[in-house]
Amino acid sequence: MSAPGSTALRRTRLHSLHRELGGRMVPFGGFEMPVQYGGILREHDAVRERAGLFDLSHMAQYDLRGDGVAAWADELTVNAVATMKPLQARYNIFTNERGGCHDDVLFYRLPDRWLLVVNAGNREKMWELLNAAAAGRPDVQVNSDHGQRALLAVQGPRAAEILGPLCDLDVAALKYYYCAEGRVDGAPAVIARTGYTGEDGFELFVDGRDATRLWTLLIEAGAPLGLEPAGLGARDMLRLEAGMPLYGFELSEEISPLAGGQGWAVKTAKPAFTGKAALVAQLERDDYDRIAGAVLEGRVPARSGYAVFRDGERVGEVRSASIAPSLGNRNIATVLVRKDAAAVGTALQVEIRGSQHAATVVPLPFYKRKA
Repeated sequence: MSAPGSTALRRTRLHSLHRELGGRMVPFGGFEMPVQYGGILREHDAVRERAGLFDLSHMAQYDLRGDGVAAWADELTVNAVATMKPLQARYNIFTNERGGCHDDVLFYRLPDRWLLVVNAGNREKMWELLNAAAAGRPDVQVNSDHGQRALLAVQGPRAAEILGPLCDLDVAALKYYYCAEGRVDGAPAVIARTGYTGEDGFELFVDGRDATRLWTLLIEAGAPLGLEPAGLGARDMLRLEAGMPLYGFELSEEISPLAGGQGWAVKTAKPAFTGKAALVAQLERDDYDRIAGAVLEGRVPARSGYAVFRDGERVGEVRSASIAPSLGNRNIATVLVRKDAAAVGTALQVEIRGSQHAATVVPLPFYKRKA
């Protein structure tokens, strides 16, 4: 087994290109990553209206092989793995015995193996967990492709139009949350119709040695159709509008999938899995704090950790917050609040720099893409 690599701040294969494009680099998940190029709002609008290109090569890619992978993974995660169809992708969560989340991940079922993608900041924790769980299991082999393979994402309503001519398969015919093995301008790739923006789009798993050429090609091919490079700032704004969780904010070792709004992924009908007893008990009590969406009045933005009140009583805190260009630049937030403060329509107050600002609980997601 190959180790995932050093804990020192690392760079993806595209680092020099990000610099050439004027990317403002920041530490993220152990890597130096672009937070923006021409501006977060501009990049947000490109993805919502046309297309954006993201470098996601900091995400850890683990290669799982062996006849026992499906059953083994089902023992560690809340969603079903063994029922996945060939070439299907599925969101899942690894949980601890208390029902909290080690990480939220994506599984891809390929013809001869499974691809597991985990959050960059959790790569070492997950590497240790996977290897410990696979110890003594000759029917499960775990290997890391972190740093060797790259991950590029083309997201937006024109993504298929941009990517299609460069591929040897019909990407427009690919179903949502499915993938295929093919070639992009001759380079071998796993092409998945998945993403983290709330828009249509594709993620390209390629050899790191092909990353620079393919990024440049995509920029050139997509420019006439309005494609722009996009950084972590736009990605976070887009995912929050789309109601998608970010590990460390809506999910954590202390926040369960139920509390984090991902109860739809918890399959309690599965045989025993890590954390099942705790999650079943949470469901039966139904008294846990939970994530809700909130829209603030006025133009004062909230921040993660700000206190949330209802009728003068503290009921929770802000987990993520941003302006929402797709909602007319209103301020939005996810809040982790008591059950009795989470119902749609509930009036809340968010404390911002000593003053309380009105907010209202609204349904998640805040934004749904056009059909």
